[in-house]
Amino acid sequence: QVQLVESGGGLVQAGGSLRLSCAASGRTFSSYTMGWFRQAPGKERVFVAAISWSAVTSYADSVKGRFTISRDNAKNTVYLQMNTLKPEDTAVYSCAARLGTKLASLPTEYDHWGQGTQVTVSS
Repeated sequence: QVQLVESGGGLVQAGGSLRLSCAASGRTFSSYTMGWFRQAPGKERVFVAAISWSAVTSYADSVKGRFTISRDNAKNTVYLQMNTLKPEDTAVYSCAARLGTKLASLPTEYDHWGQGTQVTVSS
């Protein structure tokens, strides 16, 4: 069982930056592909980025060039660096984990979820 805890959310002005962290429990963190998703009020949860155990990455078109996903397997932590934030990035951001190397982009493909952290971007 993997437990995930996100941190780093907050309120930021448009154009600013935030870095989210997701700390994972368990000794097999490096076996998991990790993903970040977000859910805005009244909308479905959508894919943001994913990273395999070997640091291969995938991004949603809406965040390419602005967000960077990374991981530190020694610290059991995955990060999401968010730059040039826009009001439309406002959402609850959640990290997720799945066994294997597939850079999955559907929420249903992930087995473990954190509780989420709020990111609010003001205009």
